[in-house]
Amino acid sequence: MKPRMAKEDVSDRTAGERRGSIGLVLLVAVVLVAAAVGLMFVGRNQAEPYVLALLAILGMIGVFSLFAAAAGILRVARRDSGSPILKAVVDGAGDGIVVTDPSGRVIYANAAYLKLADAVGTDDVRPVERVFLGDPEVSEAIYRLVKAAREGRSLQEEVRVAGLRGEPARWLRLRVRPLGEGREARTTVWSVADVTRDRDRHETAFQGLQYAIDYLDHAPAGFFSVDESGHIGYLNATLAGWLDHDLAQIGSGGLRLTDIVPGDSAALLTTLSAEPGEVKTEVLDLDLKTRGGKTVPVRLYHKVAFGADGAPGASRTLVLNRARNDGTDPQRAAEVRFMRFFHNTPLAIATVDKNGRIARTNALGARLFQRVLKADVADRSILNVVNPGERGAIEAAIHEAASGQGDVAPLDATLAGETERWARFYVTPVEDAESDHEAAIVYALDTTEQRSLQSQFNQAQKMDSVGQLAGGIAHDFNNLLSAIMMATDFLLTGHRPTDPSFQDIMQIKQNTNRAAALVRQLLAFSRKQTLRPEVLDLGEALSDFTVLLRRLIGEKVTLDVVHSRDLWPVKVDITQFQQVIVNLAVNGRDAMPGGGKLTIKTANVAEAESRQFAYKGMPPGDYVLVEVADNGTGIAPDIIDKIFEPFFSTKEVGKGTGLGLSTVYGIIKQTGGFVYPESELGKGTSFRIFLPRHVAGAEELQAPRMSAINGALAAAEEVARLSAATADDTGHGTILLVEDEEGLRGLNARGLASRGYTVLQAGNGVEAIEVIDKHDGTIDLVVSDVVMPEMDGPSLLKELRRRKPELKIIFVSGYAEEAFAKNIPEGQHAFLAKPFTLKQLVATVKETMAS
Repeated sequence: MKPRMAKEDVSDRTAGERRGSIGLVLLVAVVLVAAAVGLMFVGRNQAEPYVLALLAILGMIGVFSLFAAAAGILRVARRDSGSPILKAVVDGAGDGIVVTDPSGRVIYANAAYLKLADAVGTDDVRPVERVFLGDPEVSEAIYRLVKAAREGRSLQEEVRVAGLRGEPARWLRLRVRPLGEGREARTTVWSVADVTRDRDRHETAFQGLQYAIDYLDHAPAGFFSVDESGHIGYLNATLAGWLDHDLAQIGSGGLRLTDIVPGDSAALLTTLSAEPGEVKTEVLDLDLKTRGGKTVPVRLYHKVAFGADGAPGASRTLVLNRARNDGTDPQRAAEVRFMRFFHNTPLAIATVDKNGRIARTNALGARLFQRVLKADVADRSILNVVNPGERGAIEAAIHEAASGQGDVAPLDATLAGETERWARFYVTPVEDAESDHEAAIVYALDTTEQRSLQSQFNQAQKMDSVGQLAGGIAHDFNNLLSAIMMATDFLLTGHRPTDPSFQDIMQIKQNTNRAAALVRQLLAFSRKQTLRPEVLDLGEALSDFTVLLRRLIGEKVTLDVVHSRDLWPVKVDITQFQQVIVNLAVNGRDAMPGGGKLTIKTANVAEAESRQFAYKGMPPGDYVLVEVADNGTGIAPDIIDKIFEPFFSTKEVGKGTGLGLSTVYGIIKQTGGFVYPESELGKGTSFRIFLPRHVAGAEELQAPRMSAINGALAAAEEVARLSAATADDTGHGTILLVEDEEGLRGLNARGLASRGYTVLQAGNGVEAIEVIDKHDGTIDLVVSDVVMPEMDGPSLLKELRRRKPELKIIFVSGYAEEAFAKNIPEGQHAFLAKPFTLKQLVATVKETMAS
């Protein structure tokens, strides 16, 4: 049975149904009342047949009504059947609307759907899927819609259908929406809208946009757009061709403003400021750069719209190539050359008014004054570029220039900002200024790097001067200490431990040794101590040293040693480097009086990584890093530059000599490394030591192979030599002792003579030559100081080699052996550092004479 459908208007039909129902009720009521009144006038016996007939008629009507209701012929109107106004709106809607039951039968369709479905009458209404059943282009979309209807989901599709009865093709928007929730939806509403005109308008607009893009791409000028983050969102084909860039990079974040604008010129395009809601256009003459790095002189018409909050939007920039036809237009060529000079000069240039407000800048000025140029228009003053305390001098210089003064002295000032930067400002007047907008020209030269280098140079000079002073003092002290140590050795040989004065002599010897250690620290700072470097693995060397460090720092401080794997070899004096670690560990312990954590880390630092540290004075290269860090009180910023100076200490009197860190500095520098402190008050201090990676040469690579063969023999010889030296320190032979310090020379001569040697003495090199000539052939060994008047040690060695090449010589000095190694050929002498004991002097003499 097909569904029934009324053609009349929904509102009329509803009103008719209501009027028909009321009239029928009144008619039935009148008939029943009339029948009852009529029967009252008829006798009882005569009325009985009429009553039975009336009841039979009413019974028949009731039975037929029940059958009609069951068959759907008769419907009972419900009070909630809907608003007549809503029904009128739906029935008269322009979009086709059809309602289906769960089985897919149409239970309602408005007039627009009947027309769209080409339905002849109410019995000819078909559901949507049957209307487009024969169109293969629509079948997939219909399938998805029907599936969504069955699943109780809403869905929308746009399809292109062939026109009915010869009409052109149309675009339809099909929607399905359940009246309920999920699969329990009882009915489904379908809507069909003709969107052909909308699609045509969109297509027309798209084609127009394509034409515009095609025109812009092939226009004789360049166009580009940049967002706030510096990404280029659009670049036309013409400009891409000029700059040799691929258009596929545009829009995907692959191209930035700095890729097409070189150097500081990009700042000119990012420092525009204006009032909220204003659109500002600026004309700029500068260079763009190609992908290969070449420059293209252009004129830019840079347009930026500012939002209500004052934030700049994306730019729209027109680019004109200024490099074309310059040969035929000398004025244009001159203008291009001037603008390129103006924007590429290493000076920041800005024109200002009488109050210092910036009117125009070049490219470097835009970068240097970027923070001010991005501020509000009222705050674009050159005075805001420097710190508040130095603005008065700049303001006075601008007023002088604005009044016509041409000789304004340059000014040095610190730039405002988080990092400390310096600049030198030059202010000159503007000749024949037409308005007050440009009253002076300010030139600024960034001198931050120059000041940093100057500071480093001054610091290096100061440290070198102090080092020379410390080295000279140490040399003189070594002579005095050598005499004291030699004298105490003589006194100890004449006193037994039971003598009352023996302990006093031992106290003198101990204090002399402490003074000698202090002098060695001075020599370490001045980098004039004797080092015995060897190639080693710092990880293993520090691991063997850990037990001593734990005892040194105490139980309150936790020691954490972290070694990187496969450390590169370094060439250092392990004894001196251990002294470096001890000094740093002690300082870290003292900075944590209540306890804390001391961390020692080692790691390889490749050349690329060393560049990232960007420490001043350290060239890029391969290094081994040793970092000693504590979490103590930290070092104040105002004194961190002084911590490596000798005798500088923040500790209480008697708790430190102030030579610990200066020793660290000297040892690391003499080793060829670098040390840099980093500290923050309340959080701790970290010392980073960079030691150069040692690359073994050909001789060192061959040495391990030879050591396997000769190791046992060398060890045996060394044991035999040490045993002989320990057993007997006496000797025989003639020794020439050359020393300008008479007291020390006498003590040394006395000590050697006490061991059986014949000792000849000379006060300098000239006297030594005379003694050698006088005792020709009888002298076996020369023991000479290095620094002497008239003829020093190196000059004496040359003269001895000329006269007696086989004569052996020992140099003694308070300076390090490296201090005069350049003047003495290697391998032609032995060396003994002052101060030394009698036992050390005799052992060195005996070893040299036996070699």
